Amino acid sequence: MEEKKVAVFCSASYTIDPLFNEAAREFVTKAASEGFTIVSGGTIKGTMGVISDALEQCGGKHIGILPRFMTGLEHKGLSQTIWVDTMSVRKEMMREGTCAVVALPGGVGTLDEMIETHTLKKLAQYHGEIFVLNLGGFYDPLAGLLDYYVKTEMLDKASRDMVRFASSVEELMEMLVKLK
Repeated sequence: MEEKKVAVFCSASYTIDPLFNEAAREFVTKAASEGFTIVSGGTIKGTMGVISDALEQCGGKHIGILPRFMTGLEHKGLSQTIWVDTMSVRKEMMREGTCAVVALPGGVGTLDEMIETHTLKKLAQYHGEIFVLNLGGFYDPLAGLLDYYVKTEMLDKASRDMVRFASSVEELMEMLVKLK
C-alpha cells in the first residue's frame, strides 16, 4: 500500500490560544491512526513541538524538514529528519509526495506556506489537496479575501475552491480520509 503523506503548516509560537494546540494534537493523532505520515517543520517550538510530541507519544510516523540554521531546534522524536539549506527548499520538500497540505492556525510563515501551495496548485505544479483548519473562525479573514478576489475577478471560482476550509478537527478528518 502506498504511503500517504500530509504536510502540516502551523505556528512556531508559544503564546497562541491553547485550543489551537489541542486541535493540532488531536488532528495529528487521528491522522496517524488513519495511517497518514505527517510532514512538518519538525522543531520543538510552538505548535510544531506539540505536533512532534503528540506523534512521538502515539507512535505516528513523522518527517521533519528543517533548514540548517535551525540546528538545535529539531525534535528528537522525529521518525526522520531532513536538513535543507533554505526556507524555500523546506517548503518544497514539505509538499513533495504529499496527498494534502493542512494549514493549522498560524502566523505569516503558515500563511506564506499555504498561499504558495495554492499558487502552485493553480498552476498545476502541486497535485494534492489544500485544507485549512478554520478553528473558531481564525481563517475567516482569509476566506473572505479569497471570496473578494472572486468577486473582483482576480481569482476564478474553481481556483478559489482549491482551498477547502474545515471548522473542526472532525470535519478536517472527514475530508482527509476520503483521500485514502
